[in-house]
Amino acid sequence: MSLAEFCVRRPAFTTVLIMSLVVTGVFSFRDLSVDLLPQADPATVSVNVQLPGASPDEMSSSVAEPLEQALSGIAGVDEIASRLGVGSARITVRFVLERDINEAAQDVREKVAGALGSLPPQVEPPVIAKADPEAQPIFTIAVGGPYDLRTLTEVADKRVRRALEAVNGVGEVTVAGGRAREIHIDLDIEKLSAIGLSAAQVREAIASNNVEIPGGRIDQGDAEVMLRTPGRFDRVEEFAQIVVTTEGGTPIRVADIAEVKDTEEEPRTSAFLDGQRAVVIDVRRQSGQNTIRVIEDIRQALGDLQPTLPPDLTFVYTRDDSRFIYASITSLEEHLILGSLLASLVVLLFIRSVPAMLISALAIPASLIATFTLMRVMDFTLNTMTLLGLTLAVGIVIDDAIVVLENVFRKIDEEGLPPFRAAVDGTAEVLLAVAATSLSLVVIFLPVAFMTGYAQRFIYPFGVTMAFAILVSLLVSVTLTPMLGARMLKRTSGHKASEQRFYRWIDAGYTRSLRWALAHRAAIVGVSLVTFAATIPLAQMVGRSFLPTEDQGEFEITVDAPEGTSLAGMEKIVRALGMKLEGVPGVANVMPTIFERVNHSHLLVKLDPVEDRSLTQEDVAMHARDTMSSYAAYRPTVIFKQAIGGGESNNWPILVNLYGPDLTTLSGYALRLNETLQALPQLIDVKARVNLGNPEIRVAVDRQRAGDL
Repeated sequence: MSLAEFCVRRPAFTTVLIMSLVVTGVFSFRDLSVDLLPQADPATVSVNVQLPGASPDEMSSSVAEPLEQALSGIAGVDEIASRLGVGSARITVRFVLERDINEAAQDVREKVAGALGSLPPQVEPPVIAKADPEAQPIFTIAVGGPYDLRTLTEVADKRVRRALEAVNGVGEVTVAGGRAREIHIDLDIEKLSAIGLSAAQVREAIASNNVEIPGGRIDQGDAEVMLRTPGRFDRVEEFAQIVVTTEGGTPIRVADIAEVKDTEEEPRTSAFLDGQRAVVIDVRRQSGQNTIRVIEDIRQALGDLQPTLPPDLTFVYTRDDSRFIYASITSLEEHLILGSLLASLVVLLFIRSVPAMLISALAIPASLIATFTLMRVMDFTLNTMTLLGLTLAVGIVIDDAIVVLENVFRKIDEEGLPPFRAAVDGTAEVLLAVAATSLSLVVIFLPVAFMTGYAQRFIYPFGVTMAFAILVSLLVSVTLTPMLGARMLKRTSGHKASEQRFYRWIDAGYTRSLRWALAHRAAIVGVSLVTFAATIPLAQMVGRSFLPTEDQGEFEITVDAPEGTSLAGMEKIVRALGMKLEGVPGVANVMPTIFERVNHSHLLVKLDPVEDRSLTQEDVAMHARDTMSSYAAYRPTVIFKQAIGGGESNNWPILVNLYGPDLTTLSGYALRLNETLQALPQLIDVKARVNLGNPEIRVAVDRQRAGDL
């Protein structure tokens, strides 16, 4: 007894078999995560080290080089990059795609801990994050409300930032534009000289008094009491009353030699929203984490936190990557459903039987829904590649059912067999052909398993999804299709004359064309060869890209002012530029942020909804470049959201690295090359990343004369 005959005679078994696949697929679908693309970003770990007052050269020799040497011994390291500043060093370690982010981060922690002994003793504890610091944020929040900037900063930094850092999958949370509280003690130099005190003595006195010392515990029989000596100061008056020294039995307090003020820290960051100062929080995910899931958890955390915050405090979500991902996935799902309906209508058009159309159409949902089970087992996500595979599979999975059904239908209608016998015989006749067709399609995707690198990360889910859907469709076509055909198909009584004339006309036209082609084989082969040859130069004219640039309704512009530009000067530049950009057609608003360096700014350009603008994202960017032509000295650069990596350094299609022993000479070559490349009409946004440091005043102490004083 063949499988088809067994299924025809055992409808309950067939129904349970297919329904079990479908039900399992439905529950698997509920557990599938959603993302724009398959996970393809490499494990990236950053190490941030602070050494207050150290120059970039000192940070390089004393901090970065020992850490780089230690980190280079970790297995699977692909690249180590360092960015140095005054008193700070950021070392980014990128691993090969196969490394797990948690294991990589643990290896980095161990190597950094082992290298601490070779670092200067004044180095602050390194901060290690499982995120690419150059990657664009996935979520940005502007904190606002009827409060001053200092209050907003307190809430954003102490409450919101800490809540977001606790969210699973969040790699880094940064706050920009805030003004944190700070106690300033401005010393009177003349009074210090008169008393004979130094600034170091005052600092030591403040540090020794502003401390909280644990006192241990006191046993009281059956109970014990903890002893604590609170000494942390919080008010200006407490700092002012600290005794620095005594002179003639009279205590000299801080208030006697200095002015104590409750004020704000020196600003080094700024952010603006709708022309007003704002406190902005950027959230970056850990490498390898699902964007949608992280953002959903962030929204949940903010919702839980909101009732505990001051009233009237508002959150404005200026960046939310999940919106574009959901829109893209929803669009693909709509195309998937529409394609399934159209495929069913085409079947109805040619078979001209509603029961036959329904039977063949059942192969589509049965095959696709069952595929969700494999996707769940393989830990795939619902993304553009897996949904593309399912969409393309629609036209393939229905083929097997059509071939089987058409043969069964022919045996009933033309040979007059009873439906049960027609279902068994018709399926047996085409079983080998159907299996060969399906398996040949599956074999096409076997090489995917042997691919490596980014291509494997993208194509593997696509190929496996399609292959499994095709295999399920083969199972459906030899089990469910003959079983339903035996019970639903009946011999037709003939079709209308008009319908018969239409199909006869199609058949006659095809027959004439086929006969002509067989009689003129040389002409057909010649035309085919000429057509193929003509496509070769056309293929060379088609652009090539690993992934297309999607219209996400936003892009960033980076601006770099000359070294030595102050924060106030940079604010004037970006606010003026932001106002100009808001006049560009298609631009909704611009949010400038100054964070990493005072002469470096990011402007987040939000566009109008796609349905409300006639220009594409690239068109708006070109208009923005024209608008920024008068700001060429500040090297404005347009950055689109990247599907892979996403960092500013990973955004360039062409990246030229220059190496040499002398930084000054190397910078000169880089600037000359930059000018040459800018003159090429084929290139835009040419930018040399040259940083020789801020202008500085050096005070060289004559140690011999100083010792004589």
